[in-house]
Amino acid sequence: MGMDRKIEKNRKPLYIKLGLAAVLALVAAYVGYGALSDAAIPTFRVERERVSIGTVSAGRFEDFIPVRGTVTPATSVFLDAEEGGRVEKIFVQNGAQVHAGQPLLELSNTTLQLDVISREAQVSEQLNNLRNTRLAMEQNRLSLKSTLLDIDYRIQQLQSQNAREEQLLLRGMLSNVAYQQTLDELTYQRQRREVTIESQEQDEMMRMTQIESLESGVAQLQKNLEIARKNLDSLVVTAPIDGQLSSFNSELGQSKPRGETLGQIDDVDNFKLLVLVDEFYITRTREGQLGEFTLNGKSYPLQVARVYPQVLNGQFEVDMSFSGPTPGDIRRGQSLQIRMQLGDASGALLLPRGGFFQDTGGNWAFVLDAEGRYAYRREISLGRRNSEYFEVLSGLAAGEQVLISEYAAFVNMQRIEFTE
Repeated sequence: MGMDRKIEKNRKPLYIKLGLAAVLALVAAYVGYGALSDAAIPTFRVERERVSIGTVSAGRFEDFIPVRGTVTPATSVFLDAEEGGRVEKIFVQNGAQVHAGQPLLELSNTTLQLDVISREAQVSEQLNNLRNTRLAMEQNRLSLKSTLLDIDYRIQQLQSQNAREEQLLLRGMLSNVAYQQTLDELTYQRQRREVTIESQEQDEMMRMTQIESLESGVAQLQKNLEIARKNLDSLVVTAPIDGQLSSFNSELGQSKPRGETLGQIDDVDNFKLLVLVDEFYITRTREGQLGEFTLNGKSYPLQVARVYPQVLNGQFEVDMSFSGPTPGDIRRGQSLQIRMQLGDASGALLLPRGGFFQDTGGNWAFVLDAEGRYAYRREISLGRRNSEYFEVLSGLAAGEQVLISEYAAFVNMQRIEFTE
């Protein structure tokens, strides 16, 4: 017969029980608070396969941007109608190769022709007036000279007569009255000679002033006539440079107003590239910067020749010239892919480019945690960019992963949770 065992009760002190209860309560409170805090974070859940993730790496930043350039002539000259008129003759056709000075088009303008005729008549009239004035001046000079000869002859006669009468007066053979009359006549003739000479000098001065005025008027009229003739000559439109004629679409009998563009001539032996650049780079683009493009497996160097500061539709224009020989097989209007260098290459932290930049401006991004389950919003700073990378200035470290696709769907979130 077996014996019964006495079962002893496991009695623990009350303070141990209370301590265990308190610990369990704290654990429960912490777990509950964590759950509540975690639930308070604005979170967007997305499948990992639907987003793009880039890894921050240390490397060499190539400071260039890819742009497209259009081949255009280095020199283009527009043909404008200096004077309007009716198309009388067309010497060449659109697209023709022309040489400097070659006639292209002839206009007629009756008003200009009448203006030239009128100015020619004015010049002729003024020249006639000038000739008449000079003739009158010469005639007056000869007349005064003749008068002086008569006066001098008369003075000579009176001087001889006065000498004879003076001897007669001394002998008492001539009255004092007769002697005085001869002396008065001599004085008069001498005074008359002085007045005649003064009159001749004054008249000659007036005539010279009149001639100078007429000569000045003739010179001005001839200058105006020359301009009118030049305007008349401009009715024959000629090529200012060698090149290819384009946009030349005139018809016989057509009226062309003054200033209308008749066409243009392009220098087809020398080209440049017209490049459209995003306005983001306008402060970093300047003349002298280098670039290059590849054509048929060969690289050709370029240089920024001119920057146009006007921004249109978010872009500005840049002219790039060839630093070396121009490829022989390029054509006007051809598009080329260009690498335009903005600065020297340097070491930097690199973040692959993505659509997030349009939503954040590069001021913040979602950065993955160590487990890669969540991505948290973080303030960052980005610098330069090229076609492949952003330059990281602060906020990220090498090896960290960043959500680089567009943020439009969760731009107001603080956390991204990745689901399978």
